[in-house]
Amino acid sequence: MFTGIVTDIGKVLELEQKGDLRARIGTRYDVGGIDIGASIACDGVCLTVIALGSTPQNWFDVQISAESISKTNIGRNGWHSGKRLNLERALKVGDELGGHIVSGHVDGVAEVVALHPDGDSLRVTFRAPDSLAKFIAPKGSVALNGTSLTVNEVNGAEFGINFIPHTQSATTWGDVALGDLVNLEVDTMARYVARLREWGSE
Repeated sequence: MFTGIVTDIGKVLELEQKGDLRARIGTRYDVGGIDIGASIACDGVCLTVIALGSTPQNWFDVQISAESISKTNIGRNGWHSGKRLNLERALKVGDELGGHIVSGHVDGVAEVVALHPDGDSLRVTFRAPDSLAKFIAPKGSVALNGTSLTVNEVNGAEFGINFIPHTQSATTWGDVALGDLVNLEVDTMARYVARLREWGSE
């Protein structure tokens, strides 16, 4: 379980396709405090740590299944050496819930379809898959590339997000470009509300 509050920007150091895809990710986290088997959200994808090291810099390895690649932007954008990733370690009991409940199970991929500077902030319009659009509501929460964000407006399958300067500098959102494909996880509460409505109409 995560909160969508990014705590480090990691970097892909190595990739190896050997059965599943294995990635080595550089981090500023103290790897001495990470256990093998721990969960770390990498651009919103919950991945399991399978190895750790600190030479020449702190790093951890994860193994990515074909299922995860098919559901996320890992295969579509293509992770590559040097790619920056939003990282968040799993929530501990007693931690502050600063964002919203995020599972790290990506629902689909959204596309950046418009960028518009607004003062010091940046307004970004995304297009969600039609099957997920019903779960996105104005002033509701979404997780995009692992970042907890508030939806400004919704127009059909398109929705807008305002990125303040802090979010742009503390995450990879400062690098956003038109046409980017991003990992989308809808709010769990919205999913259950929609499901209850379906049951109520039967």
